[in-house]
Amino acid sequence: MSDQVLKNLPRPTPETEAYWQGCKDHKLLIQSCGDCGTFQFYPRSICTNCMSGNLNWVSASGRATIISYTVMHRSVSKAYCIDGPQVLAIVCLEEGPQMMSHVVECDEEKLSIGMAVEVTFEDWTDDITMPVFRPIKE
Repeated sequence: MSDQVLKNLPRPTPETEAYWQGCKDHKLLIQSCGDCGTFQFYPRSICTNCMSGNLNWVSASGRATIISYTVMHRSVSKAYCIDGPQVLAIVCLEEGPQMMSHVVECDEEKLSIGMAVEVTFEDWTDDITMPVFRPIKE
């Protein structure tokens, strides 16, 4: 974990605190509207569908599909050089929301739009854990 400390770390807010605690516990949490049932990500204070404030945190399945990706060969800073080429992807969670994350444990040549992936977690510090995705092994 000590190599990760120089990375840009997220700062939890009242709206995102439960999400980051879930990540720390290695659980992917998303919001669900108690009024209309819509799932949403990123965390917000109101439902993006019906504007209700009746939001609940639920565990997502962790399964997703890659809908877009890029391979970054040049790191944004020295803190990220140790990771080598990185795959940045937009994934569509099984529940419907999309999120941006990294894809790990996958050869660049095997990446594809529509690839099934599952969440795993990287502990960057004692307080911050990042959700990342890896191909589902069938």
